[in-house]
Amino acid sequence: MRNRLIEISFTALASFSLCLFAGCSHSSTDDAIAKDIQDKVAADPEAQGSQIKVAARDGKVTLTGTAKSAAARQKAEQIASAEVGTKTVDDQTVVQTDGAATAGMPATPGSEQAPVTTPPEPTVIPAGTELTIVTGQALSSKDSKAGQAFIGTLAQPVSVGPNLALRKGTTVKGTVVTAKTKGKIKGEGELALALASISVNGQTYRIHTNVLSSTVKGKGKRTAVATGGGAAGGALIGGIAGGGKGAGIGALAGAGAGLIGGMFTGNKQIEIPAESALSFTLAQPLTLPPAGSAQ
Repeated sequence: MRNRLIEISFTALASFSLCLFAGCSHSSTDDAIAKDIQDKVAADPEAQGSQIKVAARDGKVTLTGTAKSAAARQKAEQIASAEVGTKTVDDQTVVQTDGAATAGMPATPGSEQAPVTTPPEPTVIPAGTELTIVTGQALSSKDSKAGQAFIGTLAQPVSVGPNLALRKGTTVKGTVVTAKTKGKIKGEGELALALASISVNGQTYRIHTNVLSSTVKGKGKRTAVATGGGAAGGALIGGIAGGGKGAGIGALAGAGAGLIGGMFTGNKQIEIPAESALSFTLAQPLTLPPAGSAQ
């Protein structure tokens, strides 16, 4: 009986020692796995510099902390998965993006370095800018009517700083402000014009310019003024240059400030032939949206 008790006690003690030894051995294996992974992550060029902690239990590896990038996070997970003795990997790390950690899902590769784009700014053509146009039809104090529209095109391009703002040939629309026939015996003839709109990239924009005005009275005596916007600029270039349609474009640009004038008929009327060049001045800035933007 005594021998039987001794045998049972010895068996129990052996079993307890075996379990204790196995537990210690298992714990040592988990620690070794965690340490090996930790060392490899710290030495890897991709993951190096990340604040990642590694723990292991029964072959399950858990990664926590902060990865410096999405690529570093993925690399640490690959190192843990490839470790001998690893059964599963639970990656709980977060990715540091612009000073804030992003958790819950892997970041899109390269998203943390996405460039910040600045939207293009509109083009502002300042007041005082000269718009030289070529008229599309004849205008006169005799035949034109107040409120009548006329069409023209830019004779010269317009730039703002180094950038082209308006191309040569851009369509403009003007208005006859005043048209008054001179009588044969008394009364004066008058013709006044202004630009009203401009079409750019399929869109029409209202513009405000000075008014070019000319009167004729007495025996052909003529006066000319430019009103609106406080600008004295603006001239009839073609026609007055003495050569008919389109004559002198550019040659007299800026000369005879304020002159609209024109050729006189036998009845001393003010006439502007088609394809004459007229120079107007913007009285207010014109703002154009960036090229390619939605209108």
